[in-house]
Amino acid sequence: MKRRGWAWLLALVLALTLLGGCGSKAESAASTPMEAPMAMDSMAETEAVEMGYNGTADKGTSSGAAAGTKRIYTANLDLETTEFDTATEAFTALTERCGGWYESSSLSSRGSGYRYANYTVRVPAEQYRTFLGQAGELCHLLYQDEYVEDVSEAYYDTAGRLKTQQVKLERLQALLRQAESMEDIITIESAISETEQQIDELSGTLQHYDAKVDYATVYVGLREVARLSNVEEPATGFGAQLAAAFSSGWKHFVSGIQDLAVALAYGWMWVLAAVVLIVLAVRKLKKKKPSLPKLRKKEDQQE
Repeated sequence: MKRRGWAWLLALVLALTLLGGCGSKAESAASTPMEAPMAMDSMAETEAVEMGYNGTADKGTSSGAAAGTKRIYTANLDLETTEFDTATEAFTALTERCGGWYESSSLSSRGSGYRYANYTVRVPAEQYRTFLGQAGELCHLLYQDEYVEDVSEAYYDTAGRLKTQQVKLERLQALLRQAESMEDIITIESAISETEQQIDELSGTLQHYDAKVDYATVYVGLREVARLSNVEEPATGFGAQLAAAFSSGWKHFVSGIQDLAVALAYGWMWVLAAVVLIVLAVRKLKKKKPSLPKLRKKEDQQE
């Protein structure tokens, strides 16, 4: 009987101990003010920022290597053709065939009557080399330069900071659901608004990078000419060089005469007016200036 009594007494003490511990925890939790969620908010922001820098560094190495480099391709082409209409149609067909489009285009006519076109072409990055090669075959290529910008570091840094802000937003939204006082709600909502603004800006930057990386930009100038430039075969010997020089000089002379004739044809009214003025001026000078025989006759009479 004594053993049973001790057993019951021990069980009662353990039960009272457990009840007391649970009551103290419940009382502590019930009496905790809103400073706890606000402290969690501060900790979440600090931890998110720290994770952002670490995550950014990882993005620039592991993710960058996995996803590949981010490069922006830009090129300039200076072309000329003797068949302008055919060349522009073929150029448009090439752009569409490569999956590109004209971001801008313009057509003008120079004083000599020849036309000039400017294009800003956007083509998929994987079709960039194909487009350049075939564009040089469609028309006579005078000049070409290319520029490649590697934006991998900036791209993955922006992606890492975007992920950080997204994690921070999730934690702030969780804290908002736990907030009770109006002051805490206003503070958390203000932090959420700033975080959402950062997310929008970083997302826009990534979209800008994606557009530049996915589609290359090619600036094209196409000129209409009567004869193609620099199409002579390279001369090796002195005699060949001398003959090529005479031939080139004669072509440039003929071309200059033709351009002058075309220019005079455009301004024939001014040429005619200039000729008339010169004739009138000469006649007026002749009338004012006495002839030499008349002067001698007058001198003889005076003697």
